[in-house]
Amino acid sequence: MKLLLDIVLTFMQIGILSFGGGYVAIPLVEHQVVEVKGWMSLSEFADVLAIDELTPGPIAVNVATFVGQRMAGVVGSIAATLGCILPSIILSLILFHLYRKYRQSSIIKTVMACLQAMVVALIASTALRMLLNALFKTGSLTLPLEPMDIMALVIFVIFLFIKRKWKLDPLKIVIGSGLAGILLYYVF
Repeated sequence: MKLLLDIVLTFMQIGILSFGGGYVAIPLVEHQVVEVKGWMSLSEFADVLAIDELTPGPIAVNVATFVGQRMAGVVGSIAATLGCILPSIILSLILFHLYRKYRQSSIIKTVMACLQAMVVALIASTALRMLLNALFKTGSLTLPLEPMDIMALVIFVIFLFIKRKWKLDPLKIVIGSGLAGILLYYVF
């Protein structure tokens, strides 16, 4: 019972603080699940995100469901999912009402601009940590001293180029990079 309460409260905190959409929740979930609670490693978290990109639905909710299931089975997944979405639903309804009423206010416009900048910083921080983990097997933001995984770097650069040049949807990029990884690591 204590674990279920911990799961609900953890994901309620994430749900309350996930301003800006699903990608903003990623650093919050990663911090709580990997660093604070130790429920999974950074590498496992990266795997969860990769799987999450292949499944429909909001990122934070999918990750919450997966983590909850891993920690306490079906009941844990329900607890984590409810913990994640309930505060967001309530807060969204309140904020939407206030935004609609005061959207022309210069204060609201300033707050929205600051929130947008914060969202970009949070996403960039997590993306950098995940990139370092993929290339150097470290989640540290310090300069890694370990040898770089050249094949991972090649896959990253090629699919970043493909994404930017041909604007393929993320699912095709994820599947393509996964197949490239299988070929490079296990066939050649």
